[in-house]
Amino acid sequence: MRHNKKFNHLGRTASHRDAMLANMAISLIMHKRITTTLAKAKALKKYVEPLVTRSKDDTTNSRRVAFRYLQNKEAVTELFKTIAPAVGDRPGGYTRIIKLGTRQGDAAPIAFIELVDFDENMAKAPKAAKKTRRSRKASNVEEAAPAEETATTEAE
Repeated sequence: MRHNKKFNHLGRTASHRDAMLANMAISLIMHKRITTTLAKAKALKKYVEPLVTRSKDDTTNSRRVAFRYLQNKEAVTELFKTIAPAVGDRPGGYTRIIKLGTRQGDAAPIAFIELVDFDENMAKAPKAAKKTRRSRKASNVEEAAPAEETATTEAE
């Protein structure tokens, strides 16, 4: 029976999977966004989220735990110096997965995974909706209606 054995093995041995997830986590931390298959992105999310949570308290022990997973000094420094202060008030959900479609060669579902607080496009304030002719007519009608009401009240 395979009780409590939920995670995706990704068709790899345990050592290959650990090395691959560590490399992908380093790339995600350094570049803030990477493109990969959907299955790998979901596995990476479960790998990176606890590391980001751990990085919120900058202690020697938490740095050692992060280094044990990542094995890269620059990535650990980036995690604790840049990412941890940006997500300090967030209670979880540090990454976002956005599906991109399928890959040309093998039709594998492709997605990108990114750190939520480092997305420039989503961080910008939404621009005002582009005005169309239809919206101008609606605003003209709304402006005309109060003008008619004031004209009737003055006549009385």
